[in-house]
Amino acid sequence: MKSSFLTMMFAILFATSGCAQTQTNQEPSLPEIPPTEENLPKVYFYKEISSENLVKIYEALGREAKGRVAVKLSTGEPGGHNFLQPALIKELVQIVNGTIVECNTAYGGGRANTESHLKAAADHGFTAIATVDIMDAEGETELPVTGGKHLTRDIVGKNYLNYDFTIILSHFKGHAMGGFGGAIKNMSIGIASSNGKRLIHSAGTSTTSWGNPAQDDFLESMAEAAKAVADHCGGNILYISVANNLSVDCDCDSSPADSEMGDIGILASLDPVALDRACTDLVRSSEDHGKIHLIERIDSRHGMHTLDHAESLGMGSQKYELVELD
Repeated sequence: MKSSFLTMMFAILFATSGCAQTQTNQEPSLPEIPPTEENLPKVYFYKEISSENLVKIYEALGREAKGRVAVKLSTGEPGGHNFLQPALIKELVQIVNGTIVECNTAYGGGRANTESHLKAAADHGFTAIATVDIMDAEGETELPVTGGKHLTRDIVGKNYLNYDFTIILSHFKGHAMGGFGGAIKNMSIGIASSNGKRLIHSAGTSTTSWGNPAQDDFLESMAEAAKAVADHCGGNILYISVANNLSVDCDCDSSPADSEMGDIGILASLDPVALDRACTDLVRSSEDHGKIHLIERIDSRHGMHTLDHAESLGMGSQKYELVELD
């Protein structure tokens, strides 16, 4: 089925260079034409959440994860439970011979240093299914931001340059600061080092403090950091989001609020803007009365502005085709 929404901007054209190659001297390609009904980015959708469907939706994208594959997900804060379960993702991670990648947090908690972060990953079962790489354990590196209002650079874990392909595997849910967490948040703040996280939160003003930026400036900075990752990877990246356990709180919360609406399903796209928009659209169109809490969280934080800015940067399109699979 097809979904059309209000905003029509540019659709992303990914370059073909690999994630393991820095692109500091390469301008990202921009599309020459806006999306039409014939070339809208596709967002694939399974209502049933299962390991089998997670693999099938990856295959539906038609982009093979080759070489050294980074699978970016949240390993979850100690004490919390609102993260993608290893049993669900195990088959996909192992089929692509992926390494689960993370960076240390910038808010304290139980994942602020590599030792405690690896312990949390082990306690939550992730080290039992794959190698876990805390990418800023031995330092950080910079990716250029092109066309940003706030950021000129994105500071990421040094080890990120070791990978040829990235799978952004996100748990879609609410978020206390961003309104919602999906593909763009996972690839921006998630891949950023501790210093990089502070740079994003402060809207480009500090690597030592979160600062106190205007909300939209923070949201725009998330989009700009995500663009740096997308430009770096070119065509060697894809995006999968699982919309379950739809709490208003993030995986980074050690005691998240219980979810008050039912699961939606698994969604995937080659366009991160389209994917995040589809997830939010399915929340809004749900007949589940519990959706009001998640919608309030998204809108009270002006969360959709992240997608507006990402779209204006040429990262993707909020107009898309939803392809339901069964």
